[in-house]
Amino acid sequence: MYHRFNESKYPSTNIQLDIFKEQLKIIENEGIEFVHPKNFNKSLSENKKNRKILLTIDDGLLSFYKNAWPILKEKNIPFILFVNTREVGSFNYMDWSQILELHNSENVEIGNHSHSHEYLVDESNEIIKNDIIKSIKIFEQKLGQNSKFFSYPFGEYSLEFQKIIKDLGFKYAFGQHSGVIDETKDLFGLPRFPINEKYGEIKRFKTLMKTLPLKYKNISPNNRYLLQVNNPPKVKIEFFNDIKNLSQIACFSNEGNKWRNSKISFTKDEILEINIEEKFVGERGRINCSLKEKDGYWRWLGIQYVVSDR
Repeated sequence: MYHRFNESKYPSTNIQLDIFKEQLKIIENEGIEFVHPKNFNKSLSENKKNRKILLTIDDGLLSFYKNAWPILKEKNIPFILFVNTREVGSFNYMDWSQILELHNSENVEIGNHSHSHEYLVDESNEIIKNDIIKSIKIFEQKLGQNSKFFSYPFGEYSLEFQKIIKDLGFKYAFGQHSGVIDETKDLFGLPRFPINEKYGEIKRFKTLMKTLPLKYKNISPNNRYLLQVNNPPKVKIEFFNDIKNLSQIACFSNEGNKWRNSKISFTKDEILEINIEEKFVGERGRINCSLKEKDGYWRWLGIQYVVSDR
């Protein structure tokens, strides 16, 4: 997941263009296939051993259009551009003529990123629904159709938010928690690796190219919206039985607003329990679990909870 290109004053959402070009070379040299959004479901179900990347860009910022789009267009690289409709045409954002140009390209999907891009997860179901309906109507007016892809603003969602997205006809929805997509993942809570100046440097990017899915049956609590009465959460993960060396898994969390190695244990039923000792502080609670594989590969699972102040 990308946002800005060559906008150095926004390091948390920016990537320098020379680094981006080098990242594309790494993908090419590794023989990794770019997933076409129009073939997304097929890519999940076929050739599962092939390494694949779905490239996504959030917000529809002008720096993407000016700096990255010419590169992707020349290389015929497919991607999803997620657009929040309220900001289209405002300062530093793409306008509808530019978005339509991309929409008419066979390699581009214009995904829905809400209308307002506010902290919708904290709002009532009615406000969330009305915001998304407004964006759908604008998509239909400007592009002739809505997208089947949705990206949650700030990657934040609850069970209620997910249900609204399902009921409005979307087929897939993405967060901003790190991880690798596979056929077992919740199609309305799909992970993405955020790429920016801090988390996009070449050494880390090469490591990301060696990540594999860590498949699981269930994670509890399954509602990613965390009330203070349930903070810290009692996290349990039920994995599939065929994962090798699962006892060597390691998990880290930002409990107490400081990243640390989490205490973990397995129940008699081989369910992983993650003992979060301190409350998550701030807006997001994060847990990352990894399992080392051979030849430098890692299985990776990221979980993100939205921390309510209620």
